[in-house]
Amino acid sequence: MKKAIMLLTAVGAATLLSACSAEHGTTMCTTAPQSEWQNQEAFQAQLVAQGYKINEFKVTEGNCYEIYGFNKDESKVEIYFNPVDGSIVKEESH
Repeated sequence: MKKAIMLLTAVGAATLLSACSAEHGTTMCTTAPQSEWQNQEAFQAQLVAQGYKINEFKVTEGNCYEIYGFNKDESKVEIYFNPVDGSIVKEESH
């Protein structure tokens, strides 16, 4: 009985923690393998050609291409892109 209560408590705690991390968690952009992603350098070059100024580019834990910089209107932005199709998944203006 004691083992069952401990197991249920552990399962409940794990469920609660995973729900909290999902709520405050990582922006997910794709589950596609990296072999299907656009080339990072070519993708950045496309963004620059569209008028973006990139201060920082990185690949996130959620499988996104993320930039910090400025859009074509010169507004400061943080944007998460789907690396497969280049669509914007999340954008924040600062």
